[in-house]
Amino acid sequence: MTITLITGANKSLGFQTARELVALGHIVYVGARDQEKGRKAAADLGAKTVQLDVTDAASIRAAAEQIEAAEGRLDVLVNNAGIPGHVNAAGIPGHPSTASEVTAETLRTVFETNVFGAAQVLHEFLPLLTKSDHPVVVNVSSGLGSIAGVPFDGESAVQSWIPVPGYAASKAALNMLTAQFAYLLPDLRINTVDPGFTATDFNGHRGTQTVEEGAAIIVQAATIAKDGPTGQYLSIHGPVAW
Repeated sequence: MTITLITGANKSLGFQTARELVALGHIVYVGARDQEKGRKAAADLGAKTVQLDVTDAASIRAAAEQIEAAEGRLDVLVNNAGIPGHVNAAGIPGHPSTASEVTAETLRTVFETNVFGAAQVLHEFLPLLTKSDHPVVVNVSSGLGSIAGVPFDGESAVQSWIPVPGYAASKAALNMLTAQFAYLLPDLRINTVDPGFTATDFNGHRGTQTVEEGAAIIVQAATIAKDGPTGQYLSIHGPVAW
C-alpha cells in the first residue's frame, strides 16, 4: 500500500486529491491544522488524519512521529497547504489595492506558510521518505509563480498578470526549492504543479475550473512512475515555463 500525506487536505484541492488517491488504494493521511476538521474530512474520505500546522515546527515533527509509528515510512508527500496572503480593502485575498500595501510583514506572512512551511514539512518527513522504495513529493504551486509568464511586454501566456506580489513570489520561491531538491535528491521524484484557476474558498470561488479539474495534475504527479520526470513544473496541459 502507498502511504500518502497531504497537507491542508480537509477541504478544496487537498480534499479532492485525497478522495482520488484513496480511490486508487492509497492510505491517505489528511493533514489539517484544525484536528476536528481533519477528523471529519478523514471520516468522509475513508482516510486517516494527523494534526499538522505547517507554520509550527513542533506540530510537523509530531505528525512525522505519528506516521512513523503507524506506518514506518512515507511514500508520497503532497505539500498542498497554502494561503493567498494580504487581504485588500475590498476583502479580496492576495490582492493589494496599491503597491504601498506590500510590506516585509505581508510578504513574511505568506512565505511562512507557502515556502518555509513546505520546506519544514519536507525536512521533517525526509527520513520517512528515504525509507520508501519509490518516494514522491508534489509541491502545489501556481501559474502565478511563473516568472516567464509575467507580462513585461504587455502580453502573458499564463495568469501572472494578476497583481498578487506576495503569493506569486512565494510560489516562484517554492518552484526554485523544487528544482534544487530535485538536484540534491536524485532518487526522489519531486515536482511542482500548477492546478490552474480552480473555484475554491481560496479565491472566493471565482475560479473557472472545478476542484476535480484542478486536482488532476496533483494526482498525476502523486502517482508518477519510478522513472518519471523530476524537477519539473507541470500543469495538466504539460510543462509550465519557469
